[in-house]
Amino acid sequence: MGDHKEHQPVRVGAAVRRRRRALELTLAVVAERSGLSVPFLSQVENDRARPSRSSLEKLADALRTTAVELLAAADPAASVDVVRAEPFTEGDFDSRTRSLVRGHHQLHASEFIGDHDAGREFQHRNDELMYVADGAVEIEAEGRAYRLGRGDTLYLTGGVRHRWRATVPDTRVIVVAVAEHIEAVQDRSR
Repeated sequence: MGDHKEHQPVRVGAAVRRRRRALELTLAVVAERSGLSVPFLSQVENDRARPSRSSLEKLADALRTTAVELLAAADPAASVDVVRAEPFTEGDFDSRTRSLVRGHHQLHASEFIGDHDAGREFQHRNDELMYVADGAVEIEAEGRAYRLGRGDTLYLTGGVRHRWRATVPDTRVIVVAVAEHIEAVQDRSR
Protein backbone atom coordinates (compact mmCIF):
# COMPACT_ATOMS: atom_id res chain seq x y z
CA MET A 1 0.00 0.00 0.00
CA GLY A 2 1.35 3.38 -0.92
CA ASP A 3 0.75 6.78 0.62
CA HIS A 4 1.25 8.69 -2.59
CA LYS A 5 -1.35 9.71 -5.09
CA GLU A 6 -1.51 7.54 -8.15
CA HIS A 7 -1.02 9.60 -11.29
CA GLN A 8 -4.32 9.36 -13.12
CA PRO A 9 -5.38 11.18 -16.26
CA VAL A 10 -7.66 14.12 -15.65
CA ARG A 11 -11.27 14.21 -16.82
CA VAL A 12 -11.51 17.44 -18.74
CA GLY A 13 -15.04 16.75 -20.02
CA ALA A 14 -16.90 18.27 -17.08
CA ALA A 15 -14.72 21.40 -17.25
CA VAL A 16 -15.43 21.76 -20.98
CA ARG A 17 -19.17 21.28 -20.42
CA ARG A 18 -19.26 23.81 -17.53
CA ARG A 19 -17.41 26.39 -19.62
CA ARG A 20 -19.59 25.81 -22.71
CA ARG A 21 -22.78 26.12 -20.67
CA ALA A 22 -21.51 29.21 -18.87
CA LEU A 23 -21.06 30.82 -22.30
CA GLU A 24 -24.50 29.50 -23.34
CA LEU A 25 -23.05 27.80 -26.43
CA THR A 26 -24.30 24.68 -28.19
CA LEU A 27 -22.02 21.84 -29.20
CA ALA A 28 -22.63 22.84 -32.82
CA VAL A 29 -21.33 26.38 -32.23
CA VAL A 30 -18.23 25.09 -30.40
CA ALA A 31 -17.64 22.59 -33.22
CA GLU A 32 -17.84 25.36 -35.81
CA ARG A 33 -15.48 27.62 -33.85
CA SER A 34 -12.96 24.86 -33.10
CA GLY A 35 -13.05 22.86 -36.31
CA LEU A 36 -13.77 19.71 -34.27
CA SER A 37 -16.80 17.51 -34.87
CA VAL A 38 -19.94 17.54 -32.72
CA PRO A 39 -19.69 13.77 -32.02
CA PHE A 40 -16.06 14.17 -30.89
CA LEU A 41 -16.97 17.11 -28.64
CA SER A 42 -19.82 15.10 -27.15
CA GLN A 43 -17.40 12.24 -26.42
CA VAL A 44 -14.96 14.68 -24.79
CA GLU A 45 -17.70 16.17 -22.58
CA ASN A 46 -18.77 12.67 -21.53
CA ASP A 47 -15.16 11.58 -20.88
CA ARG A 48 -15.32 8.90 -23.58
CA ALA A 49 -12.53 10.59 -25.54
CA ARG A 50 -9.43 12.49 -24.45
CA PRO A 51 -8.49 15.39 -26.69
CA SER A 52 -4.92 15.71 -27.92
CA ARG A 53 -3.02 18.83 -26.86
CA SER A 54 -3.79 20.41 -30.24
CA SER A 55 -7.51 19.59 -30.00
CA LEU A 56 -7.63 20.87 -26.42
CA GLU A 57 -6.09 24.17 -27.52
CA LYS A 58 -8.63 24.50 -30.38
CA LEU A 59 -11.41 23.73 -27.94
CA ALA A 60 -10.08 26.25 -25.40
CA ASP A 61 -9.90 28.96 -28.09
CA ALA A 62 -13.50 28.23 -29.08
CA LEU A 63 -14.50 28.56 -25.40
CA ARG A 64 -12.51 31.81 -24.96
CA THR A 65 -10.16 30.32 -22.40
CA THR A 66 -6.83 28.47 -22.37
CA ALA A 67 -5.95 24.79 -22.31
CA VAL A 68 -4.21 25.40 -18.99
CA GLU A 69 -7.41 26.82 -17.46
CA LEU A 70 -9.45 23.87 -18.72
CA LEU A 71 -6.95 21.43 -17.26
CA ALA A 72 -6.90 23.33 -13.97
CA ALA A 73 -10.69 23.03 -13.75
CA ALA A 74 -10.63 19.34 -14.73
CA ASP A 75 -11.58 16.57 -12.35
CA PRO A 76 -9.11 13.82 -11.52
CA ALA A 77 -10.20 10.56 -13.14
CA ALA A 78 -9.90 8.69 -9.88
CA SER A 79 -7.65 9.36 -6.99
CA VAL A 80 -6.88 8.30 -3.49
CA ASP A 81 -4.47 10.40 -1.50
CA VAL A 82 -3.31 9.96 2.07
CA VAL A 83 -1.92 13.01 3.83
CA ARG A 84 0.09 11.83 6.83
CA ALA A 85 0.25 13.84 10.02
CA GLU A 86 3.53 15.64 10.39
CA PRO A 87 5.07 15.48 13.84
CA PHE A 88 5.49 18.87 15.48
CA THR A 89 8.79 19.56 17.15
CA GLU A 90 9.66 21.74 20.11
CA GLY A 91 10.03 25.31 19.10
CA ASP A 92 7.07 25.21 16.74
CA PHE A 93 4.99 28.36 16.74
CA ASP A 94 1.89 28.61 18.93
CA SER A 95 -0.24 28.59 15.78
CA ARG A 96 0.06 25.99 13.02
CA THR A 97 -1.86 25.35 9.82
CA ARG A 98 -1.66 22.39 7.50
CA SER A 99 -3.54 21.43 4.40
CA LEU A 100 -5.40 18.15 4.64
CA VAL A 101 -5.82 17.83 0.87
CA ARG A 102 -3.12 18.08 -1.79
CA GLY A 103 -3.64 19.32 -5.29
CA HIS A 104 -6.48 20.94 -7.20
CA HIS A 105 -9.78 19.45 -6.03
CA GLN A 106 -13.40 20.42 -5.49
CA LEU A 107 -12.89 20.65 -1.74
CA HIS A 108 -10.21 22.32 0.34
CA ALA A 109 -9.60 21.17 3.90
CA SER A 110 -7.22 22.64 6.46
CA GLU A 111 -6.39 22.02 10.09
CA PHE A 112 -5.67 24.98 12.36
CA ILE A 113 -3.95 24.30 15.68
CA GLY A 114 -3.45 26.85 18.43
CA ASP A 115 -4.28 30.52 18.33
CA HIS A 116 -5.54 32.25 15.23
CA ASP A 117 -5.52 35.87 14.05
CA ALA A 118 -8.91 36.95 15.42
CA GLY A 119 -8.81 40.23 13.49
CA ARG A 120 -8.62 38.56 10.09
CA GLU A 121 -11.96 38.50 8.32
CA PHE A 122 -12.84 35.81 5.79
CA GLN A 123 -15.41 35.74 3.02
CA HIS A 124 -15.42 32.75 0.72
CA ARG A 125 -17.29 32.43 -2.53
CA ASN A 126 -18.65 28.97 -1.71
CA ASP A 127 -19.89 27.11 1.36
CA GLU A 128 -17.64 26.21 4.27
CA LEU A 129 -17.85 23.96 7.32
CA MET A 130 -15.86 24.52 10.52
CA TYR A 131 -15.46 21.60 12.93
CA VAL A 132 -13.88 21.98 16.37
CA ALA A 133 -11.82 18.82 16.92
CA ASP A 134 -10.37 20.00 20.28
CA GLY A 135 -10.70 23.11 22.41
CA ALA A 136 -13.11 25.96 21.78
CA VAL A 137 -13.58 28.91 19.43
CA GLU A 138 -15.62 32.07 19.13
CA ILE A 139 -16.89 32.88 15.66
CA GLU A 140 -18.46 36.12 14.55
CA ALA A 141 -20.65 35.78 11.46
CA GLU A 142 -23.46 37.93 10.10
CA GLY A 143 -23.30 40.18 13.17
CA ARG A 144 -23.76 37.34 15.65
CA ALA A 145 -21.28 35.60 17.92
CA TYR A 146 -21.17 31.82 18.21
CA ARG A 147 -19.26 29.77 20.77
CA LEU A 148 -18.28 26.31 19.69
CA GLY A 149 -16.69 23.56 21.75
CA ARG A 150 -15.19 20.17 21.00
CA GLY A 151 -17.31 18.30 18.46
CA ASP A 152 -19.37 21.33 17.38
CA THR A 153 -19.68 22.43 13.75
CA LEU A 154 -20.67 25.66 12.06
CA TYR A 155 -21.85 25.76 8.46
CA LEU A 156 -21.45 29.01 6.50
CA THR A 157 -22.99 29.59 3.11
CA GLY A 158 -20.91 31.28 0.45
CA GLY A 159 -20.47 35.02 0.83
CA VAL A 160 -20.85 35.15 4.63
CA ARG A 161 -18.21 37.40 6.22
CA HIS A 162 -16.76 35.85 9.36
CA ARG A 163 -13.84 35.83 11.75
CA TRP A 164 -12.86 33.45 14.50
CA ARG A 165 -10.46 32.93 17.38
CA ALA A 166 -9.44 30.10 19.65
CA THR A 167 -10.48 30.56 23.28
CA VAL A 168 -8.60 27.55 24.66
CA PRO A 169 -4.88 26.71 24.17
CA ASP A 170 -4.12 23.98 21.60
CA THR A 171 -7.51 24.31 19.95
CA ARG A 172 -7.82 22.28 16.72
CA VAL A 173 -10.24 23.43 14.03
CA ILE A 174 -10.88 21.63 10.75
CA VAL A 175 -12.16 23.83 7.93
CA VAL A 176 -13.62 22.23 4.81
CA ALA A 177 -14.69 24.50 1.96
CA VAL A 178 -15.90 24.13 -1.60
CA ALA A 179 -13.01 25.29 -3.80
CA GLU A 180 -13.14 28.79 -5.25
CA HIS A 181 -12.98 27.54 -8.86
CA ILE A 182 -16.22 25.59 -8.40
CA GLU A 183 -19.41 27.44 -9.31
CA ALA A 184 -21.44 25.91 -6.50
CA VAL A 185 -23.27 29.08 -5.52
CA GLN A 186 -25.41 31.07 -7.87
CA ASP A 187 -24.74 34.78 -8.03
CA ARG A 188 -27.01 36.20 -5.29
CA SER A 189 -27.05 39.65 -6.93
CA ARG A 190 -29.37 38.42 -9.72
